[in-house]
Amino acid sequence: MKPVMPHAQLDWDDQGRPRSRVFDDVYFSDQSGLDETRYVFLEQNRLAERFAALPAGGRLVIGETGFGTGLNFLCAWQLFEQHAVAGARLHFVSVEKFPLSPVDLQRALALWPDLKHLSDQLLKHYVAIHQGFQRMMLDNGRVTLTLLIGDALEQLPQLDGQIDAWFLDGFAPAKNPEMWTAELFAELARLAAPGSTISTFTSTGWVRRLLNAAGFKMKRTPGIGHKWEILRGEFTGWPEDAPLPTPEKPWFARPAPLAGERHALVIGAGLAGCATASSLAARGWQVSLLERHAAVAQEASGNPQGVLYLKLSAHGTALSQLIVSGFGYTRRLLETLQRGTDWDDCGVLQLAFNEKERERQAQLAAAFPEDLLQWLDQPEAQVRAGIGLAHGGLYYPEGGWVHPPALCQAQSAQPGITLLTHQDVVELRKVDGQWQAFDGDRMIATAPVVVMAGAAEIKRFAQSAELPLKRIRGQITRLPQTTQSQALATVVCAEGYVAPARLGEHTLGASFDFNNDDLTPTIAEHLGNLAMLEEISSDLVSRLHIEEQEPERLEGRAAFRCTSPDYLPIVGPLADRKAFDQTYAVLSKDARQVPDIVCPWLDGLYVNSGHGSRGLITAPLSGELLAAWLDDEPLPLPRSVAQACHPNRFALRRLIRGQ
Repeated sequence: MKPVMPHAQLDWDDQGRPRSRVFDDVYFSDQSGLDETRYVFLEQNRLAERFAALPAGGRLVIGETGFGTGLNFLCAWQLFEQHAVAGARLHFVSVEKFPLSPVDLQRALALWPDLKHLSDQLLKHYVAIHQGFQRMMLDNGRVTLTLLIGDALEQLPQLDGQIDAWFLDGFAPAKNPEMWTAELFAELARLAAPGSTISTFTSTGWVRRLLNAAGFKMKRTPGIGHKWEILRGEFTGWPEDAPLPTPEKPWFARPAPLAGERHALVIGAGLAGCATASSLAARGWQVSLLERHAAVAQEASGNPQGVLYLKLSAHGTALSQLIVSGFGYTRRLLETLQRGTDWDDCGVLQLAFNEKERERQAQLAAAFPEDLLQWLDQPEAQVRAGIGLAHGGLYYPEGGWVHPPALCQAQSAQPGITLLTHQDVVELRKVDGQWQAFDGDRMIATAPVVVMAGAAEIKRFAQSAELPLKRIRGQITRLPQTTQSQALATVVCAEGYVAPARLGEHTLGASFDFNNDDLTPTIAEHLGNLAMLEEISSDLVSRLHIEEQEPERLEGRAAFRCTSPDYLPIVGPLADRKAFDQTYAVLSKDARQVPDIVCPWLDGLYVNSGHGSRGLITAPLSGELLAAWLDDEPLPLPRSVAQACHPNRFALRRLIRGQ
């Protein structure tokens, strides 16, 4: 059976209010959902005064069980807007097993016209919401929404963060007992910041007792409307009689937050560097973005068209989880760019060009819901693509192509970012708590934090020279659109890809060459790309009049992708390699040991690299991941995925293997 994205199944009453068919319960009070939300969740957590007390650069993190229609989120955001100073930030984390479809969400939120200016922003970004962690940036980065799509007891244990106020808002305990369990409340306690508050509309005795047992001091308080009583409480600390949660392994634990000046140097202004700069600037950092060329996106991020292409696994691997979360994040970012020239959600068709690929695709079609990917047989695929095809394949309806320089330009133009071009950093030195960037004898810039985002070029620095990054040359071919090739309606991929035309040109690519360091485009690789096009569609070859093209006159560009041995990007804080080996030497004898010793970090030094051919999908979310580490806020990815991308994984593997 194909899984269905478990969208909420709704019935609507004669006042236009939604009711859950699965839980036979309402989403909000039939008297006044707004008044109830404001009283139960905002007042009981004292949010008005807590928002007002936030300093510029301060932030409050709210956690919620049951996103539902987003009403609690929108009311909290509205209150934040009314009371918080300009530089403060709101971070809202909410878990939801059955998210509303975009159409249902729009219909439900239309009931609250005084929230329209906020719900319009939410609806604009409510696209590509799939299983797992899904992050949205709203109000120019001032408000962050992290949705955890799935079962609360699967998603919350993967959350790495601290919550200042909890909204416990699942359907009523009698209708949804799975949501109100000791295991769940232990997770709320694990995630609770010191002094965290909690409130819920229910006053059921066993719920109060279970919350008390988890370390929340609960008390009944008068209710509102038809609710006589509700519960509110504070986290007083982990209960003495309960086993402590397992601490983070020290080599994956967060470095101590840096106090003082929030200024960062980001080296490299491609997709990874521009995304990192943008995520930091949205949090009030001053960022110096250093680029050795004359403008952003001059290397691998400079291709005219890149594909939003999901190479997934049916087995829920870390890479697969990263791709689904990263795809959603990038797809929402694109909503702010110009459709047609900067990007197009024309869909992506991945052909089942041989038996092995067909089997892989059949597994994926069985593992993922149809709003993410659909199996099309050959006649359906041909209709969707608009050109003749020999095979069917997987169709990704939310995919498409992107002009990567447009994304880089938009991100690097954020307030707080200073772009410094023609700055070729070749050495980093640490002096008096500051990192200094040199281009030889001349110091270019200095800051307490540096993020190295220059793909394989980061191996030039002594601190990151041992990271196992390798360069793979790729060449694209640019083909002029013809009257007949305008029929191509979607990106089509096999071993290579071809995209519908942008500004009168199709992009065709891309070659893979592990042994060539020269970036001059070659005729041989143009011919290789044309052979890949023949595999995709001989009909498109004739529509493009390829036989009339002179190979030596073909145009294109070559650049280096940068990849790691496990195909995951390398994102996170860097440790001192020699000190790491000495500190954790015991692991070479017994890999199960977890020494209680702080990791020897190179304080303030971070890396965002190794995105391979998936940079459009993984680099922007990796920028968020770095900013979350640096600002000590909830991570935008499951803890296990962040660890799988961590730079320390390689040193750790070498130690364990005794190398």
